[in-house]
Amino acid sequence: MQIVVLGAGFAGLEIATRLSDRFGEELDLVLVDQTEGFVFGFSKLDVMFGRTQPDAVLHRYRDIRKPGVRFVQSAIRSIDPEKKLVVTDAGDLRADILVIALGADLEPAATPGLVEGGHEFYTVPGAFALRDVLPTFEGGHVVVGVTSTPFKCPPAPSETAFLMDDYLRARGLRDVSRVTLVMPLPVPIPPSPKASEAILKAFGERGIEFRAATVVTGLDPERKVVLCGDGGEMPYDLFLGVPRHVAPPVVVDSGMTVDGWIPVDPSTLQTSFPDIYAVGDVTSVGTPKAGVFSEGQAAVVADEITARLSDGKEPAPYDGRGVCYLEFGHDLVAKVEVTFVKGQPPVGTFDAASAAFAAEKGDFGTSRIMRWFGRDWQGVEH
Repeated sequence: MQIVVLGAGFAGLEIATRLSDRFGEELDLVLVDQTEGFVFGFSKLDVMFGRTQPDAVLHRYRDIRKPGVRFVQSAIRSIDPEKKLVVTDAGDLRADILVIALGADLEPAATPGLVEGGHEFYTVPGAFALRDVLPTFEGGHVVVGVTSTPFKCPPAPSETAFLMDDYLRARGLRDVSRVTLVMPLPVPIPPSPKASEAILKAFGERGIEFRAATVVTGLDPERKVVLCGDGGEMPYDLFLGVPRHVAPPVVVDSGMTVDGWIPVDPSTLQTSFPDIYAVGDVTSVGTPKAGVFSEGQAAVVADEITARLSDGKEPAPYDGRGVCYLEFGHDLVAKVEVTFVKGQPPVGTFDAASAAFAAEKGDFGTSRIMRWFGRDWQGVEH
């Protein structure tokens, strides 16, 4: 039985690893991604603010050594959910079980003026490019702005504001600069009131402005102003934007989306098409679009497939739980744990920022790289 997994992010890597660990060489799984390697979302900010080098955070898929797993680096041209046929530049793939974990695409050009007058930091190329842009900034009004919902990793814009505050202080530019965060949400992290309260308190202490319930609709590069959905304007000297998120065109063209995303059974992640699952940011499952939630969904799908291949017992349903680490600047990290259950308000906990959680966040990353690639962060096999 051939399993084809499209996308090698949190979800794709987790599914491939779990099934390889269970079935070894008996597994027949093809993992497809068009990019060279995997980069954690938090690593993009580390590169952007000069805390590490791009090569140090890129984990190349060619290094995957998993029994029963074959990696194919290729663009995907079409998906036929009826036939479970995937057409790629490297050839056609027919699946007995198909998993779509292609994430969300980003469209900076969808926001007028963003490409011409600002910078986006949500793609790997965009964040990496800012590593060379930020040192040329000599102070002024920095606006971190979100251009639409939904968007990946809801804490990331707040983290960027904190790290920008750190960066400007380190360069001696904070006294001649402002930092403003513009978000369409009423608070920084709606599912966690305690986390939002802590963030807003820290914003107040550090002089970071928070403009809530406001979406950035465009930039006017000539006048250097941010255009807001409420009709207001805001002058800026440096704009760091979260672009519009959409399902990849190849997914939309497949006919699997409803209102822009793939609907799934929230317990099993199965789509309306037999033997096809969808996991992570490409779905409308109801959890935030973040890697830790994709990983949890991937575990459920891996268990579902394992049960089918081994006639095992029915696995536990997806529990909607996720743990996020939140940068507060000053080398401190907080921890947020939230559970989303359909039809119920999210519940969760918040642990205040500390150096201990900064270390725990580092362990989170290194442990995943070890499991997924069989190597440590530096590429040394173990």
